[in-house]
Amino acid sequence: MKKNKLINYIEILKKENLILEENISNELKEKIINNVTYDSRDVINNTLFICKGSKFKIEYLENALEMGAIAYVSDKEYKVKDKPYIIVNNIRRAMALLASLYTDYPQKEINMIGLTGTKGKSTTAYYIKYILDDYMNDLNKKETAILSSIDTYDGKERKESVLTTPETIELFKHIRNAVDSGMENLVMEVCSQALKVERVYGILYKIGVFLNISEDHISNIEHKDYEEYISSKLKLFEQTETAIINLNTDELDRVLESAKKSKKIITFGNTENADVYGYNIRKEGMNTVFDVRTKYFEDEILLTMPGLFNVENALAAIAVVTELGVPYKNIYNGLKKARASGRMEVYSDKKQEVVVIVDYAHNKLSFQKLYESTIKEYPKREIITVFGCPGNHAQNRRKDLGELSGKYSNMNYLTMEDPRNEDPEEICKEISTYIKKENGKYKIVLDREEAIKEAILEAKPNSVILITGKGNETVQYVKGKYVPCETDVQCAKKYLKELDKKSK
Repeated sequence: MKKNKLINYIEILKKENLILEENISNELKEKIINNVTYDSRDVINNTLFICKGSKFKIEYLENALEMGAIAYVSDKEYKVKDKPYIIVNNIRRAMALLASLYTDYPQKEINMIGLTGTKGKSTTAYYIKYILDDYMNDLNKKETAILSSIDTYDGKERKESVLTTPETIELFKHIRNAVDSGMENLVMEVCSQALKVERVYGILYKIGVFLNISEDHISNIEHKDYEEYISSKLKLFEQTETAIINLNTDELDRVLESAKKSKKIITFGNTENADVYGYNIRKEGMNTVFDVRTKYFEDEILLTMPGLFNVENALAAIAVVTELGVPYKNIYNGLKKARASGRMEVYSDKKQEVVVIVDYAHNKLSFQKLYESTIKEYPKREIITVFGCPGNHAQNRRKDLGELSGKYSNMNYLTMEDPRNEDPEEICKEISTYIKKENGKYKIVLDREEAIKEAILEAKPNSVILITGKGNETVQYVKGKYVPCETDVQCAKKYLKELDKKSK
């Protein structure tokens, strides 16, 4: 990457009228910046250090200066012996601009594809990746980079994700890695929080997808109300060339009006006026089959990943890749092979008397779609649900998921699901009040593996067990720490084997 002088960083902040005050000598302005970071542990000689976040402590800045930071950027001055500083009026926007310059604007060298919505982002991202990978393989080119809530792959690094959308500096580094690895496409989830705090500021998406909207992420640390939530998601169109819109989403008129900020709009859905129209949806064995009509072709699509609601996600992916010029053959092949870890993974005992579905469903819209699909795909089976709700945020889920599970599930096992600093038992008790209002049955089993074990081993023949909320995640977030745990998939497989032994 090209290295820039400190004056270059100052100039891009001045260009957007972000600087309130600076204390930088002319001599210092000529220094080459070797690193830009907000983490004092990453500081090297000649680092430009960023002070950000509500939990920031002056000790972090003092450590950074001791380790080699030559100046800091902040939204306020800290008393650190007259050290050089740049005070800005928007630290988040400033950080995005600094990260973009530091990584030499990699977003301009790759097809950026951004997805937002209340549900389906991860699955759709992987549908797009599978299709593009099939196409790029035919061209002897590199696979597609992905930044999702499941995992991250940028050509140089592959890891389980912690944030849906990475923090700004990490995000731009991932994009740079993808470009340097020879990748031509990057697909990423863009969450409402990232848009709210301008984590993706400075990125122009070649394609931006709006999947759906339903009330979620309302809390004192996320969005204060539904209006802020949807307004944050709609910001994606302010930095999108081609907007792709689901005609079946709630708030459609508002979404379409906001999408006019993009140069071009493409629609998808199961209504005939959609640009990408899905119809004749049917089950063939364990597979989902449907017909799709685009301006380029009209033909059949086969999904081997379960869930009737995934047709909508597949249509979104088809809309994206046809805009990128991908042929039908690669679309068909990619979707046929497509999988998303921890999303609609189906297992059963040898007799197929007990079916287990592991899915990431964790909010009202995803729970509603999961139950609707399960009832259609597994008629006359008893439904058992294993789930919890997170601590400290998205507290509306406790009511929403409690009511839905109480209505649709024959039995519910309430368990731990990233309680953060809250008491997991109190979270479960709160959920249970809404289950009881729907005359539903429940049991609180805080140990998540024990809850899954009991649900499977106590299940009657002809049952389907829904294990939701964690998928293939390997940690629980408890009291500010990530604690290792068995994944829901691992637990499902383990206790289905035990069930097989019992039934011999």
